[in-house]
Amino acid sequence: MFRSTGFDIAMTSFKTFPQSIAGPLVIWKDVFTAQELDAIEAHGDSLMPMRAEIAGARQTTDHMRITRVAWMRRDAETAWLYARLEEAVLHLNAQFYKFDLFGLNESLQYTVYDEAEGGHYNWHVDLGAKNVQPRKISLSLQLSDPSGYEGCNLVLEAGEGPHIAERARGTLIAFPSYVLHRVSPIESGVRKSLVIWVSGPEFR
Repeated sequence: MFRSTGFDIAMTSFKTFPQSIAGPLVIWKDVFTAQELDAIEAHGDSLMPMRAEIAGARQTTDHMRITRVAWMRRDAETAWLYARLEEAVLHLNAQFYKFDLFGLNESLQYTVYDEAEGGHYNWHVDLGAKNVQPRKISLSLQLSDPSGYEGCNLVLEAGEGPHIAERARGTLIAFPSYVLHRVSPIESGVRKSLVIWVSGPEFR
């Protein structure tokens, strides 16, 4: 848990720096080592991801979303991951957004898009369910090497038309949760990512 209002903090734990790419879109490379990315992926696979649903939907949602997900809860095995992400969020928010934040109050979502299933996620915003605290910042950690799949781009409406996010493994992509975005259909292979939401009080 943490609160952030955009205060200044020293970049003591990171060897790279986040960069603003387009509008409110920010990317940050090498927040995790290759070995750490392997560990995140292995843990996600061990949770046996299941077919995702859309909150509040009463009918089939395949036209909107086909993906498998698993939830990484905060526990002894994931404590280091939550701590690293929280530190990264503090830096990102202090430098770029300066939002009022509560913290990572939702479990992390391990996401798998598979060619065999026709994986995709159409245009949406990350409002979340009505029973959770408002989402303020969304992040996606790229776990797959881009050579392992085709298509399946994270595309964001960043104010200057659709912007395709960085595909390099280990890239952390951040944007305000109200930004419209989608994951284009996967054409071959498998793409895995970790989705993170940071909550806070309602925008005013």
